[in-house]
Order: sequence, then C-alpha cells, then structure tokens
Amino acid sequence: MMRSLFAGVSGLKSHQVKMDVLGNNIANVNTTGFKASRVSFAEMFSQTLRGASAPSDERGGTSAQQIGLGTMISSIDIIQGQGNLQSTGGETDMAIEGQGFFILQNGDQILYTRAGAFQPDADGFLVDPSGARVLGWSADAGVLPRADATNLENIRIPLGETIGARASTVVVYRNNVNSSSEVGYEWTTPVEVFDSMGHRHTIQMNFTKTDDNEWSWEVTADSEGIDGVAGGTGVITFDADGIAEEAGALGAVTLQFSEASDIELDLDFSEVTQFYGSTTASAVKRDGHPMGTLESFTVDSSGEITGVYSNGRTQTLAQVGLAAFSNPGGLIREGGNIYRESNNSGLRQVGPPGTASRGTVAPGSLEMSNVDLSEQFAEMIITQRGFQANSRIITTSDEMLQELVNLKR
Repeated sequence: MMRSLFAGVSGLKSHQVKMDVLGNNIANVNTTGFKASRVSFAEMFSQTLRGASAPSDERGGTSAQQIGLGTMISSIDIIQGQGNLQSTGGETDMAIEGQGFFILQNGDQILYTRAGAFQPDADGFLVDPSGARVLGWSADAGVLPRADATNLENIRIPLGETIGARASTVVVYRNNVNSSSEVGYEWTTPVEVFDSMGHRHTIQMNFTKTDDNEWSWEVTADSEGIDGVAGGTGVITFDADGIAEEAGALGAVTLQFSEASDIELDLDFSEVTQFYGSTTASAVKRDGHPMGTLESFTVDSSGEITGVYSNGRTQTLAQVGLAAFSNPGGLIREGGNIYRESNNSGLRQVGPPGTASRGTVAPGSLEMSNVDLSEQFAEMIITQRGFQANSRIITTSDEMLQELVNLKR
C-alpha cells in the first residue's frame, strides 16, 4: 500500500480533532470563566530509506533519505488568558483579575474554578452552582486567622444571626478648648455609652478652666438606669504650645447600673488641644454596641467579606482564598467550569487575593470566556481546507492504485 494513503488518513484524523476542539471553543463562547483550547500538530514517524554518510577525502557526505508517515496531535493546550469582566451586580458574584483560581470543596475533593457565580445555600455556606463549597478563612470576632493552606475552611455568611451586646470601655476626646477663656468657664459635651446589656446611656463631660493652661474635667450622668458615678474627675495640663501634657491626659470613671454590670471607662484626652479659638472639645471615638443582626454584607478586592449589622456595626466575616499554579495549563478539566490538579500543574500555592500572582477579586462581576470568535472562525477555515487537502491525498492515492491494478488486464 502507498504511504501517502496512510499519511492522508492521519491528516484527516488530526484535523477532525482540531475541528472538535474549535467546535467546543465556539460552543462555550458565553460560558463563564471558560478558557479556550489550542491544538498543535507534529510530524509522525519517518521511514529512513538511506542513512546519512560522512564526507571523506575523495567525496562529500550525503544526507539521510526519509519519508514522513503523516501527522499526529502534539498537544491540546488550555489558553489561560484573562477573559473580559462583565458586571452583574450580584452581591456574591466574583471574578479574578490575575492568574489565581477559587478553591472549592466537593466532599473529599479539592477543586478549582475561575467561574465565581457563587450563592449562599440554605445553611449560609457559599457554594458554586454544583453545590461545591467555597474555601477561605473565617474571622473570629472580626479578626482573620493566618492565611495559608493549613487552615482553609468553608466560608459561611450567617445572615440573620446576631452578635451580642458589648459594654463600652474607652472614650477618646479630641479638638480644642479656648486658651483665652476666663477662669471658671465651663464647657459640657455629651457622649453615648453602652452597658453590658446593650442599653444606651448618655454621660456628660464637664470641662472647667481652673488656671492658665489648666482645665479640670468631671463626668456626670443623669441618664435613666445609671445608679452612680465613681471617680470621674481629673485635671488636664497644657504646655506652652497648647499640647496636653502626659500627666492628666488619661483618666477613668466607673459607671454603676441598676440592670447591668458596672463598667469602667478609660478616658483619653491626649488629643485635646488648647489654642486660641472656639471651644469644641468632644468625644470622637468610643467602643461598645448593642445587640445586632447581620443584615447584609459586602466583598472587596482583597476577597474580604464584611458583614453589616442592624446596630450599625461592620465586622469582617471571612476572606476568600485563591490558589496559583506554576503551570495552570496543566490543570485537568472536570466539566462544569471545574479544574483539578495534575502531575504537570505543579502544587497549589494558596494565599489571599492580591498576593503573589493570584490576582485580585472583582466583586459583583463574572469573568467571560476568553474565546476570540474571529480567531476561531479563521482557524476553522484553515482546518476545513486542511481536511479537504488530506482527503484529496486519499482519493489521488486511490486513483494511482487503480492505475496499478489496471496494468493487469
């Protein structure tokens, strides 16, 4: 049989595979996070008719005579280029700008995806459309743990759950008391604090000028529920530049309640100044809060999920984890926009978004397919012509064989 006949057959098979890949690329042109594939051909084995000979003193060398036996598929590569981002407005939709992958857990399997179409399930766990849970790091009282692969866990957004009340412990005062005020001038400013049950109470801070560069302070309270005030007096001394001196810049007061535990408030006057001008000293910061219910949440570019509570408090709930690979093209497709590790992908490198080459998170967006239709159609035309040319090899070889058979009549 003629070698060209089999070469043509190999060409048909290879171009058919390439057309299959092109068809899959075009079919997934609107698939979220889809990465196009590329087919590479390579020459098949060659038959050596005569080996190469080295040159001598009398004659030159000759090259080998070889006949190729057709073509074969060299590789089918995944093109891990960035797809365009499409804004969806979905609060749990996420896209990756970079080379990272979201990490999923499906039973005992650890999987990876670029498609961030996530939703909370009935238990509040963040899952992909197949039900695989998104992995990351959960915060404890708003504090995230060390971000590495050893402490990954399922991300949960507990909408409707409550955080308990917290008593106030610190009040920070800032702004100015007027240096030109007369001795005996009084300035009163209120601040709300919370007891251990989450009740709001208003206390008054009374500043009184007692001497040059010297102001006394006293805490009073006539709020319902406060039984008494212990301590809560002191003196702030200012230097010649109007800055509060260290001695007297800190104070404390104990508030006694009828329906809650007593609390001790640390008072900070170190940022109060005494310059010429209006007296505006007031509390600018205090901790404590009533009980609150998680009502909504936001996601930022670092993958941090921040909860918004009914008491006005915001608190970090979790952070989405990302994985990077030294050879992302070596990952194996599992269907459903899912990948898994292979022997040639390299080990995963887990970390938070925005570190190394993992990229950042684009909240409220999804990554579109990176399929370029114009390129695919051009490749499809080339593939079609290649298929036709190889079919002509077969028909021409057949005609030559027919002529050979016809020699015997």
